[in-house]
Amino acid sequence: MRVRYGKARHRSKKRIFKEARGNVGGRSKLLRTVKETLVRSRAYATRDRRVRKREFRALWITRITAAVRERGLSYSAFMHGLALANIGLNRKQLSEIAVHNPEIFNEIVEASRKARSAAA
Repeated sequence: MRVRYGKARHRSKKRIFKEARGNVGGRSKLLRTVKETLVRSRAYATRDRRVRKREFRALWITRITAAVRERGLSYSAFMHGLALANIGLNRKQLSEIAVHNPEIFNEIVEASRKARSAAA
């Protein structure tokens, strides 16, 4: 007797093909190829969620570095001064302040500078 998978099989395939929508050629049309593609895409998605965090941190540090250099200080000296001044802003907050509120960032840089000179 011939086995027909019917509704369950159709629903399963439909879910898989829906996830593979947007891929080119067999990667969106052929069940086996679609399954292989989805395995890889999920692996990349998992990996890149972590990579995104690294890339954003690098962006924030680059922004802070540029803003601090304009004010005659290096990034490491600035961060050291913040630690000495007990200013607990993280890099994301600092970069946002540097971009959107330069006056406030000037005050933070001065606080960092004073804390370093007081410690030295």
